[in-house]
Amino acid sequence: MRKIALAITGASGSIYAYSLLKKMSHIKDVELALVMSKNAKDVWKYELDHEDYLNFNVKSYEPTDYFAPFASGSSSYEALVICPCSMGTIGRIANGVSDSLITRAADVMLKERRKLICVARDTPYNLIHLNNMKTITEAGGIICPASPSFYSKPTTFEDLASTVVDRVIGLLGIPIDTYRWNENK
Repeated sequence: MRKIALAITGASGSIYAYSLLKKMSHIKDVELALVMSKNAKDVWKYELDHEDYLNFNVKSYEPTDYFAPFASGSSSYEALVICPCSMGTIGRIANGVSDSLITRAADVMLKERRKLICVARDTPYNLIHLNNMKTITEAGGIICPASPSFYSKPTTFEDLASTVVDRVIGLLGIPIDTYRWNENK
């Protein structure tokens, strides 16, 4: 059983988190844990007009729960995906500020050389953002901007979000049936 933690911050882009939760909750042999910032819950409700994050069969943790297993390097959690990931969260991770379960878990993934994927959702970037993303990348993390692709010709918002989410799932090393450039003919 692969153990993966999903963190959702208050950045705009709740549709990415929703799509990721839907897809990941159906993958066999994956145990998913969830932590959401308070702002994430507010933004989710505002953007998606529902609270369906409550309906997924995942173990949920509060952002202040440092007893969550993935808050320690001794746990068997192999990855943390932060989707969407605010620039404030990226800044705290890049500077080693573990002030919540989300940033502590990111610190654990980096120090243990495990997979950290930050789905950055902001535009435009300023130099501070770019330097923080560079620092995380140099420390072993992966910055996966929420930049959807269009060559698969998505027709709905969910299809568009899936172009990013499918990349995240692929970065986790989980096989997924998705559009592949010049492979789907």
